[in-house]
Amino acid sequence: MGYFDLTGQTAIITGSATGIGETIARRLALAGATVVVADMNLAGATEVARSIGGTAFAVELDVTSAASADKAVADVLAKTGRVDILVNNAGVGGKAAPIWEQSLDDWNRVIAINMTGVFNLTKAAIVPMRARSYGRIINIASIAGKEGNPNMTAYSATKAGVIGFTKSVAKEVATEGICVNAVAPAVVRTKILDQLTPEQVDYMTQKIPMRRTGTTEEIAAVVHFLASPDCSFVTGQTYDASGGRATY
Repeated sequence: MGYFDLTGQTAIITGSATGIGETIARRLALAGATVVVADMNLAGATEVARSIGGTAFAVELDVTSAASADKAVADVLAKTGRVDILVNNAGVGGKAAPIWEQSLDDWNRVIAINMTGVFNLTKAAIVPMRARSYGRIINIASIAGKEGNPNMTAYSATKAGVIGFTKSVAKEVATEGICVNAVAPAVVRTKILDQLTPEQVDYMTQKIPMRRTGTTEEIAAVVHFLASPDCSFVTGQTYDASGGRATY
């Protein structure tokens, strides 16, 4: 067995029909996991699962709905009998504008997906993890949750919330064989950037000492370790993948 081997494990990756989530699903599958491509876009998720092959399969998931989260986890348990890994990746950037141009609906939409979605899936998946005294939960946060990005109040607030949530849940299950960590990328070239203005993307990129955006593969590499049995004494942490933007 090699390092970071995931043979026999089941991994749910939310928002994995595209972007970072898709790359994470592909990497964990290569490590031997049965990956569950969970996304609102069932057709897209099904196509990704088909292209991954092997034991990969898709489930339809609306992270903002507790009922949808519970059903997705129940469906996975019915098919594989276990949930070993949960990657809470689904998220939106939201409207790029100063707070006085934001509506309550803009705010609530980002909160529902980026923050409540993490709560819904974690609550659903942690039950079978506790029953088996093993689990790995990885929450995709953002460097914006540490530093705050202008014109991204809701996004920055939710990602800060994800970091705090990660630390809290990690302590609740620290003696139960479950490790809960977060990854905080700087700007990564994915479709989510289409929701932002070129000026916003340039602002974020210029703050990165490496002077480039990250790749989805670079984020997936960090997630892979945190999803593995080798991550056995690391919990409640936030791993930056920021090209040097934040060093604390």
